[in-house]
This record gives sequence, structure tokens and C-alpha cells, in this order.
Amino acid sequence: MTQVWVNGVLAKEIDPLDRAITYGDGLFATMRIAAGEIQFLSAHLARLTQGAKRLGFTWLASQELQNLLKSSALIQVNGCVKLLLSRGVGGRGYAAPDACGINEVLSLYELPQHYAHWQSEGVSLSLSEIKLAKQPRLAGIKHLNRLEQVLIKSTALPSSFDDWLVLDSDSQVVESSMANLFFVKNKTVFTPAISYSGVAGVMREQLIFALVESGYHIDIKQISYADINKFDHCFMTNSLFGLVDINRIGTINYSKYSLSDRLRNTLQLTL
Repeated sequence: MTQVWVNGVLAKEIDPLDRAITYGDGLFATMRIAAGEIQFLSAHLARLTQGAKRLGFTWLASQELQNLLKSSALIQVNGCVKLLLSRGVGGRGYAAPDACGINEVLSLYELPQHYAHWQSEGVSLSLSEIKLAKQPRLAGIKHLNRLEQVLIKSTALPSSFDDWLVLDSDSQVVESSMANLFFVKNKTVFTPAISYSGVAGVMREQLIFALVESGYHIDIKQISYADINKFDHCFMTNSLFGLVDINRIGTINYSKYSLSDRLRNTLQLTL
């Protein structure tokens, strides 16, 4: 059974007027627990702090919250933890209250079993008909307004496909429905710029650091859907399944990236 803490109290109810419920006013992070430890915890907390600042409120992870996160990882030794931040309760209208009563909601889950299979065998993506709106003020942060992703996931995938490729309204590649994307041509690794829409994931950040430290050139740029057939390899990343090779997008095939296994080992991502 899923265990949930609200502001450090087990199974406390959330106020129905909380702005997370009424307006999606907040942020969240989903983190992998491996062998009783949360991977890249400081990076996740830093991204939440920055995201809160961009939404207009101040938040830092207290020592009590960090202790709770670490102790919860000993309950769900191999799984995932979700930390949700809400601006709190306040106001009937859209305008945020002057003083925020920030609520922290922590929940534990098992890791989806098929992620290990994805790591070993790779995945195939089909193009989603749902396109992401462009909003640079929200681009990059993992805010609670995920209705676009709900719509994407509400459509059944074609047979033999595992996830959706998602574009923005200008047909630029953004991400999969749940992960950041990387494309490889010769010695250069490309990843879509998250300037107008999409989430700049913690695992995306870690992969960029690891590749740069290994001497590889990273090009963060706009990638048109019309150009995805020009690359040799493709893979996707998120905090739960780490790094997964993409075998094909639609009818375009890619070979496995030679560094995938090494990167998973270096960052301790292997499931």
C-alpha cells in the first residue's frame, strides 16, 4: 500500500482548497531509490528550489524533510519517491496569497517492473498527435499542470510501440511523454533545447555532465521532426529508468549507442 506524508505527518489529509488541487499551483519531483538511497537527491532538491523561485515563492528543503526523505528510502529500499510542493491554501481567484503556506507531500511507490526490460531491449516511439504549447515562463520546470501529458497518455499506443514522441506547436522535438531525448551523430550528442516547453530533467542534466567529463561534445539545440532521420543513435532519460536506448521512432531505425552501458554503469543506473 502506498504511504503518503503531508508536511511530515503520515497519511494526513490535504485541504480541498489547496492550490495544488484548485490550480495546479506547485511542483514535483520523482526520484529513484536504489539500495535504500535516493539517487541525485541534492540535484532534485535544487531543481525544486529553482522551480519554486520561477513560480514566485521561496522554498528550501528543511533538514527535517531531508531526514524524512532519507528514512523513507529505507522503507521502499528499491523503488521511487515523489515529492510534491504546493503553494498551499489561499484565495478563491488565481492571484496567489501574499504569504505562502507551502505544503510538502511525499509518497512512495514501487518501480515499474518493465523498466529493466526497456534498459536491456530498448524501446520504440510513435509520434503523438498532441503537441505541447510554448510557454517559456514554465519551460523546464516540473510544475503540476500536466494535462498535456494526461491527454498524450490517454491515447492507446499502436502495437509494438512503447511511448510517444512529443513535438511542440512548431513541430520541434521536445521529449517523449515521460523522458528527455538525446540524438547522436558521429561524435556529437544532441539534445532538444527546453526553451519553450517540456521538462529539463535531473537525469538529462546528469547525462550531460557525464558526457562532457568524458570529452564528448554536447549540442543543445532546436531539433526539427523533419531532421530526426539524420542521426545514428537515439536514447531517452528519466530519473526512474535512467537511460534507455530508442530502437526506432515511427519507421526510422536507430542502432544502439555504444556508450549506453558505460553511462549506466558510471551513473549507477542499471536496473
